[in-house]
Amino acid sequence: MIEDTETIDEFLVQHTADVEEAIRRAAATEIMPRFRQLAAHEVDQKSGPHDLVTDADRNAELYLTKVLGSLLPGSVVVGEEAVHADPETYEAIQGDAPVWIVDPVDGTRQFVRGETGFCTLVALARHGELLASWTYAAARDQMATAVKGGGAFLDGARLRSGAPDPARDLEVATSHPDYTTDAQKRALLGLWADGVHTRPCGSAGLEYLAVARGELDATAFSWEAAWDHAAGLLLVEEAGGAHRTLTGEPFRITGGNALPFTAARDAATAQRVMDLLRAA
Repeated sequence: MIEDTETIDEFLVQHTADVEEAIRRAAATEIMPRFRQLAAHEVDQKSGPHDLVTDADRNAELYLTKVLGSLLPGSVVVGEEAVHADPETYEAIQGDAPVWIVDPVDGTRQFVRGETGFCTLVALARHGELLASWTYAAARDQMATAVKGGGAFLDGARLRSGAPDPARDLEVATSHPDYTTDAQKRALLGLWADGVHTRPCGSAGLEYLAVARGELDATAFSWEAAWDHAAGLLLVEEAGGAHRTLTGEPFRITGGNALPFTAARDAATAQRVMDLLRAA
């Protein structure tokens, strides 16, 4: 069992490349061979027609669960598909053991449609604190990584989110209407304001990467599933960005957040988005 943060820091120094290799291998063996090759029997619905799962999701998560658990003895894995099968496994995020938070295919709808806008998300956390993250867009061969206090990187190049250009509209990706309740839609209407341009989000992981790269100014999301947010939140934070909930607090992967929340290129932009959402 891992006993302290120092030991996890040592693990990250020694094994970050091993985690990256495991993610690449999961994509190479379980995801990409099915990309644009999915048969009908390899695609299922979960909660409805907008909530899809494929054999690529299931098999990649099984692979990562086995490898990540063996890399860090005493750790546990919380994966999207495992939680769908047994919701109680989500509680491990609040436990004492280091936890790997895994979304094997973030953007499954895009993957099913044969589009490149999907990625694999992995984050390592303990006691609700994000320690490291990996965002791998296999179809684009892009790997973004972050370690708490160590910065954010895309294919080895340092990421700095910067601040939006005040001379242009703020670009904000919001929760897709298919995934929002009427109350959440009303809250997000606050972003229909002068100087703001909104669009529905695609893969959450890739939207976070766009914020970290300074290509997107902010997100406004209305759901809490840690596998969608954990990797990207650390990536944005380490690139110089900020995240805030409606109460002004940072988003907690352990839940209980006031929604919607934002991740933005800088603290001032996060505050601006929150002010608009509160005014709705």
